[in-house]
Amino acid sequence: MSVIENNEEQNDQAGKEVVSRHFIRQIIDKDIAEGNCPVVKTRFPPEPNGYLHIGHAKSILLNYGLAQEYGGQFNLRFDDTNPTKEKTEFVRSIIEDIKWLGADWQDRMFYASDYFEAMYEGAIRLIEKGKAYVSDLTAEEMREYRGTLTEPGKDDPNRERSIADNLRLFTEMKEGVYRDGEKVLRAKIDMTSPNINMRDPVIYRVAHMSHHNTGGRWCIYPMYDFAHPIEDAIEGITHSICTLEFEDHRPLYDWVIRELDYRPAPKQIEFAKLYLTNVVTGKRYIKRLVEEGIVDGWDDPRLVSIAALRRRGFTPESLQLFVDLCGVSKSNSSVDYAMLEYCIREDLKLKRPRMMAVLDPIRLVIDNYPVDMTEEMVISNNMENEGLGTRTVPFGRELYIDREDFMIEPPKKYFRLFPGNEVRLMNAYFVTCTGYDTDEQGAVTTVHCTYDPATRSGSGFNERKVKGTIHWVPVKQAVKAEIRLYENIIDEEKGVYNEDGSLNLNPNSLTVLSECYLEPSLATAQAYESFQFVRQGFFCVDAKDSKADGLVFNRIVSLKSSFTLPK
Repeated sequence: MSVIENNEEQNDQAGKEVVSRHFIRQIIDKDIAEGNCPVVKTRFPPEPNGYLHIGHAKSILLNYGLAQEYGGQFNLRFDDTNPTKEKTEFVRSIIEDIKWLGADWQDRMFYASDYFEAMYEGAIRLIEKGKAYVSDLTAEEMREYRGTLTEPGKDDPNRERSIADNLRLFTEMKEGVYRDGEKVLRAKIDMTSPNINMRDPVIYRVAHMSHHNTGGRWCIYPMYDFAHPIEDAIEGITHSICTLEFEDHRPLYDWVIRELDYRPAPKQIEFAKLYLTNVVTGKRYIKRLVEEGIVDGWDDPRLVSIAALRRRGFTPESLQLFVDLCGVSKSNSSVDYAMLEYCIREDLKLKRPRMMAVLDPIRLVIDNYPVDMTEEMVISNNMENEGLGTRTVPFGRELYIDREDFMIEPPKKYFRLFPGNEVRLMNAYFVTCTGYDTDEQGAVTTVHCTYDPATRSGSGFNERKVKGTIHWVPVKQAVKAEIRLYENIIDEEKGVYNEDGSLNLNPNSLTVLSECYLEPSLATAQAYESFQFVRQGFFCVDAKDSKADGLVFNRIVSLKSSFTLPK
């Protein structure tokens, strides 16, 4: 049971009205049963003004999943009605993200700007019906006339303009006669409505700006609340699924559909957003982090944009599992970031080979091992999944081991290397520590050992047992790499925001280890390819900075967490 489902069950037991996790499916089932929906059609309508984040992934997978489940259609549509913030760069990134998630729109990729002519004609029809008028009020005056949550609004002085005057003025707006903000077109609904969204909302404004798709053809642009229902209706969308903040906008959505007489009418359904604890999703905050050089782009692995999660090493399957566990609800709720980490561990643990990597290296020299001898050790790629097969790793006299696997004066219950102690080198031999070398500062540089040739892994040797096993990498064939370790970019103890609205940043969110050594089979690892590094976690080849002669790996997630799914 997901966190949200569990909360719903508790609410139900308390006698409160709740919405089933499957409430959207129930609506669709009812529409199909009543003959109102021969083919289910959904869409994902991003505004191309930034990169998509984990919350968008939920919407994409929900809309696409419902279309698939009911044998319907899924559209991708860019809501590009605001040229002040939109860029082709964002269009490209959104397309890449949705493809990576596995949502297939086939040949149905559209733009709101494809329908600008239809929207303009719709505005003309509203004027001709006496349902829209041109206003001269400034933005400040409009706020004054609008009223408050407890007080009704006042009629615009231009509300009773004649249809002929409104048609003339709106045509002049389109022809570029007026400056930005000088005039707007408002829907004529009800200035006393308890729903502020219905108090004669602006549906067109003047904006002398070049559009990424239509260039300089238009100098008036529709507002989202007017454009969105028209787009849905033209595409034949049956269920327009959006997040909860649009619930109060639904009466306006329905008003536009009704007044423009679109049939069949699309149905807007709202669900709760996906909130993650202690993460940054706000576009203006991410933009600031990028511009100030705190992160290296919208795809920095410390962020939760879809591009960042992909670069860090998350998989589409892990995000689908995460979305499924969160469920679909009408109740706002926050989910611990640890649950996202749980999902990637669950997805990778049986799929990825377990490789040896030394992140903080010291040398280990086996003094009684032949100087020029090399053996090939056969190692299982994943002991929990035999289907991944085996590989060979060269073994020789000099190895790298992790610094933490040797101590001069160990505490109790330390079972790794220390003077006089015997351990197993993973998939190789038993070795006994005979000494060590240090530098001028007293730091250990080399550990000396002897090995027992009879103890080779797989030989059946069982005369004695050792409590410690450590991993290693052969010095001669080792692959040098940079390893990046990540923590939350937010200082979790202080929360996301300071009192002044700035972010509480974690100064230790990125640790770069520049001298790490990997087993030689990792030399050919490609961008986005991921592995489990023994005892270290899951790692992915960085797609931006990694090169054939300089590999860079991002730690996706550590091996263990205290997080468990609620029962």
